[in-house]
Amino acid sequence: MFIHRRTVRIEFGDCDPAGIVWYPRYFGFFDASTAHLFEAAGFKKSEMPKRFGAIGYPMVDTCAKFHMPSRHGEDIVIESRVAEFRKSSFDVEHRIFKGEALAVEGWETRVWVGKHPDNPDAIKSRPIPEEVLERFARG
Repeated sequence: MFIHRRTVRIEFGDCDPAGIVWYPRYFGFFDASTAHLFEAAGFKKSEMPKRFGAIGYPMVDTCAKFHMPSRHGEDIVIESRVAEFRKSSFDVEHRIFKGEALAVEGWETRVWVGKHPDNPDAIKSRPIPEEVLERFARG
């Protein structure tokens, strides 16, 4: 299983007037962490159109469970992994730690997409390339 970890410093702009991370910012952290996860596996978003004919993997569902707040100036560690691949969609799990404590859990469902063959202004799901599946299976 391929897992990516990154450290994020909580900035002033991430926080609400109470001085804790404003909850939508976590979803921004999750989105960036998914991109970091794929890049660490060897798949940069900027190279996907040429390499796979794909234009991305937009999110179609997301949720989070908050266990404890994070505050300005703290460092958090975000651990991300693909929990399941299906034909054209996949689930990503994120766990945010403050030290050893689990602070936030997040889940995303994303779909591998390319340009729609009949409408260049639209997108259409595509099967996830075997190369991607194999790389994540190897860990």
